[in-house]
Amino acid sequence: MTMLLWMCLERVLGWHDEHIDKHMYLTNLFAIPAILIYVLALRDKRENDYGGSMTYKQGFMSGLIMTVVITLITPFAQWIISSVITPHYFENAIAYSLETGYHKTLEEAERFFNLKSYLLQATFGAFFMGVLTSAVVAFFVRSKKSSDSTIDKLTY
Repeated sequence: MTMLLWMCLERVLGWHDEHIDKHMYLTNLFAIPAILIYVLALRDKRENDYGGSMTYKQGFMSGLIMTVVITLITPFAQWIISSVITPHYFENAIAYSLETGYHKTLEEAERFFNLKSYLLQATFGAFFMGVLTSAVVAFFVRSKKSSDSTIDKLTY
């Protein structure tokens, strides 16, 4: 849901058409709400499911479960984005990439900017970024007093 809302915001702000030159950079700001969701979810998991004490492994595994769910729904979300929210994005991106010389030929640009390519990029990106985010956030959200955490044992 957050990704769909973010894409609506991008569309309204013109990052998919008149300000497409800024899209490549500004779209990365989505990392802020995405990481915040992982932080809030793992903190909630620690407090409500683990009684306030969560090991790194428990946090990481919880983050991985979130990642798998997100990865599974990503293709459907990407289809909604490309078909409903911003159906002209690929045309605009192709035109811009040719204008700026990022892609040299129309065929090259069309191979990159299409639904199949974005379905793959979004799905693999969701998985790999989710794993990385889970690993980092679990480190910061774990309980410092957990005696059964491998990371905590290294500090003794």
